Amino acid sequence: MAGHSKWHNIKRRKESQDAKRAKIFTKLSKEIFAAVREGGTDPNTNLRLRMALTKAKAENIPNDNIERTIKKAAGETGGVQYEEITYEGYGPGGAAVMVQALTDNKNRSAADIRHAFTKHGGNLGENGCVSFLFDKKGQLIIDRTDEIDDEELMLEAIEAGAEEFDSDDESFYIQTPPNDFEDVKKQLESKNFQFSKAEVTMIPQTKAELTDEHAEKMLKMIDALEDNDDVQSVYHNFEVDEKQLARLSY
Repeated sequence: MAGHSKWHNIKRRKESQDAKRAKIFTKLSKEIFAAVREGGTDPNTNLRLRMALTKAKAENIPNDNIERTIKKAAGETGGVQYEEITYEGYGPGGAAVMVQALTDNKNRSAADIRHAFTKHGGNLGENGCVSFLFDKKGQLIIDRTDEIDDEELMLEAIEAGAEEFDSDDESFYIQTPPNDFEDVKKQLESKNFQFSKAEVTMIPQTKAELTDEHAEKMLKMIDALEDNDDVQSVYHNFEVDEKQLARLSY
C-alpha cells in the first residue's frame, strides 16, 4: 500500500504506558465533547461523533466515561468551547509535519506548538506549506494471526470497497476513500475481522529518510507534540526502521 504508516509498530523506548493511556483518554474525551457540541448526540447522524466513538472503543475507553462525556457536552449551553486548528511545518532534516489541535486557547496552543518545533530543530510554516504532500484516507489495520488467510482478507476488503491492501509480518493494512471508510469497516466487522486501528487519517505521498542526528531530533519533536493535551494528531512523512532506531540514543 502506497504511503501506509508503520509508525505504530515502533516500540519507543522512553514511554510510560500509563501516562500515554491517560493522554489518549483526555484527547478522545475532548474529541467526543466537541463532536457532540457540533452535531448532537446521535452517532447515526453525527459522523464526527461516530468516528470519535470508534477511536474510543479501539482504545478500550470505558463506556461509562464515554457516556459521561456525551451527557456533559449535551447538557452544557455555555462553558468551554473548543476550536480546531491545523498547524503545518517542517521537522529537522526537512520532514513534513501536520499537527491537528483541539483547543480552548489558540494562543497557548500556537505558542506551545511553535516551541516544540523550534526546540527540536523544526520550523512552523504557513497553512498549506505541507498539506499537499498528504492524502486524506480511511485506514484499517488488522493484526496478523494464524487464523487469517491473506488472500481471503484481501478479497473481502476489495469486495467491501477498499482502495488498497497491503501487509507485512505483523499487520494487514487496508486503505479506503474517506467517505467509504464506515461502509468498509462495517462490512469487514460483519465478517468478524477486528481492527487494531481504524481511523480516517492523513497518509503521506512520499517518505523522508533522515540522518541519525535528524531522526533523533524528529522523534523527540513528535513526542513533545503528542505530549501536548491540545494536540489530537500528529502526521508526518518521516520513516524510521528498527535498525536506525537501535542506533539512536533516543
